[in-house]
Amino acid sequence: MCGICGYFDLKGENRFPQNKINILMSMADTLKHRGPDDIRYFMDENIGLGFTRLSIIDLEGGYQPMSNEDHTVFMICNGEIFNYKELKRELLQKDHVFRTRCDVEVILHLYEEYGLDFISSLNGQFAFALYDCRNKKLICARDHVGIAPFYYTVVDKMFIFASEIKSIFQHPYVKKEIDLTGLDQVMNFPGIASPRTLFKNIRSLEPGHFLVVDKDHGIVNKEYWDLIYDKDEEGQKEGKEEYYIERLDELLTEAVEKRLQADVPVGFYLSGGLDSALIAGKIHQNNKNLERNSYSINFTDKTFSEGKYQRLMAQHLNSVHHEIPFDINGIVARLKKAVYHSETALKESYNTASLALSEQVRSDHVKVVLTGEGADELFGGYIGYRFDCLKAKQATLTSASTIDADEREIRKQLWGDEIFLYEKYHYEYARKIRILYSDKVNSRYDDFNCFRHPLINKERIRGINVFNKRSYIDFKLRMGDHLLTDHGDRMALANSVEARYPFLDKDVIEFTRKLPTDMKLRNYKEKYIVKKIAEKTVPKEIVNRSKFAFVAPGSSDLLRLKQEYIMDMLSYEQIKRQGVFNPDTVEAYKKQYAQADFKLNVPYDDDILIIVLTFNILLDQFGMQGSII
Repeated sequence: MCGICGYFDLKGENRFPQNKINILMSMADTLKHRGPDDIRYFMDENIGLGFTRLSIIDLEGGYQPMSNEDHTVFMICNGEIFNYKELKRELLQKDHVFRTRCDVEVILHLYEEYGLDFISSLNGQFAFALYDCRNKKLICARDHVGIAPFYYTVVDKMFIFASEIKSIFQHPYVKKEIDLTGLDQVMNFPGIASPRTLFKNIRSLEPGHFLVVDKDHGIVNKEYWDLIYDKDEEGQKEGKEEYYIERLDELLTEAVEKRLQADVPVGFYLSGGLDSALIAGKIHQNNKNLERNSYSINFTDKTFSEGKYQRLMAQHLNSVHHEIPFDINGIVARLKKAVYHSETALKESYNTASLALSEQVRSDHVKVVLTGEGADELFGGYIGYRFDCLKAKQATLTSASTIDADEREIRKQLWGDEIFLYEKYHYEYARKIRILYSDKVNSRYDDFNCFRHPLINKERIRGINVFNKRSYIDFKLRMGDHLLTDHGDRMALANSVEARYPFLDKDVIEFTRKLPTDMKLRNYKEKYIVKKIAEKTVPKEIVNRSKFAFVAPGSSDLLRLKQEYIMDMLSYEQIKRQGVFNPDTVEAYKKQYAQADFKLNVPYDDDILIIVLTFNILLDQFGMQGSII
């Protein structure tokens, strides 16, 4: 993974002829943490492309921007194409000439051979910008799941893009303004959902989408992939249980093997849970004689500690294990950096633990780690899936008449289903949030209320079973823009480390979406098929342990420290000056949270104050202090 940035003048007026390189250098400079190994540029009459490189494959070659043989197509790509060897063999048979061993070079030749249709053939984690000099057209794409970020804006017909929003802010046309709908999404859902961001007029390219940008047509956004579940589950069954287990096992093995492709050391994370343990077991299976580094965060507070299981798996694999002790002081030390790199308000402090992990990885000169992210959303790892199953088994099912009319209307707006409950009663919770907002913000509530802005394509979940419905929504609202972006990509690449996700391999997902539900959730037990596969390589103590949510000390613990910076960010004067939240309501929360016996029921209760705190830290980190309303 690397950093990409650039801009394209849709007026065709070659604006900034003298300052183009300076603007690009400034934009790229903010992305050096993503790619500290090299920085290069491409400039033509109306376009500028910047690239910061994290060298992983073809260390001596593979420099970007990269062009085809006759220099009519130029490209910058942040990411990895894991099926590049198969694609390259196909292209060589069609007489294409490759100049590097770099995986992303296939993108150039695929575009030459197939045009825009090539994007759906890629299996990887990527965000790229490809400029066709002959047709004066820019093509930008983001991978099917959203592992690699891609942000863009248009100001006075200047298309500006980057891997991170802070880079876009370096362009002289761009202003920093808060998007209240984005903030309202953070308040009400797991995080922000593409195309929304926390900054006005700056959009996040949706996973599985690409843009075609040119002077004549402007910006055309097209979808090339989505997690589409079949409506008729019974009609999709292909075989017996053994078939599903063996085939998924094969696909996961292949996914891990592809993600071990690198010319640099590759390590892995161990959380103590099933998913990372299974991936670790597959890594060991791939080469039992190769000693690899494993990494874990172990909270000193036993409430959060999974050290016992982390060490058990590390010993089972005989890995070189790095256990990082972590406590509230580690959170305080990294909170500002976590917010700066996340570019959003946070709902928990766990990002700081992820930062500590990537710090250790980088200090060991390891550039790539594999993780177990993605299994919960595909195989029913959250408690909501079990609740759905329990309700379906009850004699008297929930009917629309038992739900408040206002709540029914919100659910209908969001999901097209008055009965489906996603995480909370939205109407009741939104009233709670409105009390938190200032009077000035509430006077504009009807305009920015996130329930009135589409979150998902409701047609994709119409008529499918409740398990797949929840899976699709989790994928859209939790996976791409939270777990993979602010938590995954940002916390790893803040320290120049690339994270890879075998469970999110395109072939794995395509197979998983066709699995019968009882292969995922059986007898109220989550991830049945994952556990069956894990039995071969993971100790039974880990396979059979109950789901343990990733949680960390929250705002109540931070308040009790009375640390000056944190108290200042939550002070009455600061909240009033900023203008978004009601200072009296914040004071009431502070009083409640600071009580010695106060404890949030995680993961059911949202940490309201951590959102307020990190939002104010964001304003501070991006130089937006003072009234923003």
